[in-house]
Amino acid sequence: MEISKGITMLQLNFEGNITHPVLIWDEEMVVLIDTGFPGQYDDLRIALEKIGVPISRLKAVILTHQDVDHIGCLPEILQECGSQVKIYAHALDKPYIEGQLPLLKDGHLEHPPMGKVDETVTDGQVLPFCGGIRVIHTPGHTPGHTPGHISLYLMGSKTLIAGDSMYSVDGRLGGIHEPTTLDIEMARCSLKKYMELDISSVICYHGGRSDMNVNEQISGLYKMN
Repeated sequence: MEISKGITMLQLNFEGNITHPVLIWDEEMVVLIDTGFPGQYDDLRIALEKIGVPISRLKAVILTHQDVDHIGCLPEILQECGSQVKIYAHALDKPYIEGQLPLLKDGHLEHPPMGKVDETVTDGQVLPFCGGIRVIHTPGHTPGHTPGHISLYLMGSKTLIAGDSMYSVDGRLGGIHEPTTLDIEMARCSLKKYMELDISSVICYHGGRSDMNVNEQISGLYKMN
């Protein structure tokens, strides 16, 4: 789904589990946010070809956190793109993504996906890609599993890429997913950060896009939790 010029929300299906990586691009830069499950590389490659942006053009991959459904295709991307692609993640998740420590949520996997993180990002940092991408550190989603969870605010289009900090159902934000959130208060603090932004639409990795009065929705979710 095209969100605006140069921003497309992908839809990948892994055994009925739908996820939504995001591709951002302009004439100079092609950025992928999250990569899908292991084994979905061909699906990801085909999805990018349909947009007209071959995966070989990737110059940056930003990982919202270390869960396997977000880093799954990282090894194949690195093999395909080599040194031309730079991997970005929060410092707290870097050792898990690089395989120095077992994945906190998916540590049972015998051969977890892994890859070198070239650049670590911090809360409030603005990456100078495609009109500016502001990094927001938003832990709370299973903090013992994803201490380095980040969200991304696309400044040009006022689009929030929420990762797993929120989910959506039929275009409505569902807020904090309590069964997978160990620290509700920390997750509320993450929602409060969103209230400071002017957001036109939200892309949740699970559930997809919401673009109906999202600032009001987020404020309501904050008050509810």
